[in-house]
Amino acid sequence: MKAYEVAKYLQSPDLINGIFLIFGPNQGLVFESTQKLIKHYKKTSQEPLNEITLDANQIFDDPAILATNANTMPMFGGKVLIRVRNATKKLTPNIKQLLLDNIEAIIILEADNLKPSDSLRLLLEKNKTCRTLPCYADDERTISDIIRRNFANENITIDPDAITLLRDILGNDREILRREMEKLNLYALESKIITLDDIIILCADNSSIAIDKILDFAGTGHVKLLDNEVAKALNNAIDPQRLLISALNHFSWLRQLRVEVDNGKSARAVLEAQKPRPHFSRKTALEQQLRLWNDARLSFASDRIFQAIYESRKSSLLSKTITKRALMAISIAAARY
Repeated sequence: MKAYEVAKYLQSPDLINGIFLIFGPNQGLVFESTQKLIKHYKKTSQEPLNEITLDANQIFDDPAILATNANTMPMFGGKVLIRVRNATKKLTPNIKQLLLDNIEAIIILEADNLKPSDSLRLLLEKNKTCRTLPCYADDERTISDIIRRNFANENITIDPDAITLLRDILGNDREILRREMEKLNLYALESKIITLDDIIILCADNSSIAIDKILDFAGTGHVKLLDNEVAKALNNAIDPQRLLISALNHFSWLRQLRVEVDNGKSARAVLEAQKPRPHFSRKTALEQQLRLWNDARLSFASDRIFQAIYESRKSSLLSKTITKRALMAISIAAARY
């Protein structure tokens, strides 16, 4: 079936017995889909459900183990459900034999991304007693909806900005998202409120956020704010070399974007077109930097940072001083533009 059909299908699977192939790059969604299938069969089966979990490597080592479990009637009766992790096309002969045997078990195969030409996928797509469920990356809207539903189910109020930040930090892997939301559910168990600051403290890479602040203060000419933020970062053991290399990458990136601005695009349009898009909290600062810094000025900033990297590597004892001096020089220049 198509990826967009999977969620609806899992609400009411149509097979009593058969083989499911759940595959795709979104392994969190693969896991979630498997759990929904198991829950469905536990709920709807008229007989006890005998669950067996195998890894594909166990089947490669003992080719008979899958067929034996699928064809053996449990001692106390009931339906057999076998979950096979890390399935690959090497299982194709084993699955082909199960289909010839007309098994009465439920088999759920979990796999990574499989090409349309993959022999295991082709075999199951062509068989009426099988279903293939692709699990691809979720888009931003889907992830935001998942976050909202999770906290609504727990009666937790979350700031809209916190939802956006959580989505941007965690990306679209549902397994990572699930673990982080479980952590946040426990955190807000009593307060029933989650704020933007809570997400920054609990989920964000605080060193990356601190570096982004420094770069934006330098690029927009906020000299006093930059002075405080650099001192704080260096006192919190952020490596001066990391800070300088991040600054060099930042101004090199601005230089690339500036080419598009010089060709007639607005700063906002250029930023909106970036993949991944810069976080919304930085949008105003980045637009301002694209207006302040032309190519010649960006070349100056890059040269100044490159020189600081060279000097700090020659004298590691002075690296903090060299780093701060370089960033302050750039911020003072920005304040004059």
